[in-house]
Amino acid sequence: MIKTLTFAVLHFSVAFTITYLLTGSVLVGGAVALIEPSINTVVFYFHDKIWKKWEAKHPAVAM
Repeated sequence: MIKTLTFAVLHFSVAFTITYLLTGSVLVGGAVALIEPSINTVVFYFHDKIWKKWEAKHPAVAM
């Protein structure tokens, strides 16, 4: 779970910075930084869980 949380912090930072640089708006940057990374972090968490199960079943392919 720590891996997921650190990923979320990095993703929030990147999303805000890029959106702010593109729009010049702190409000839009903040909104995008809250919505998109939140959804992506949840997706990443489940992707990681599924990937680990897949690796366990296919150890030679997962390398």
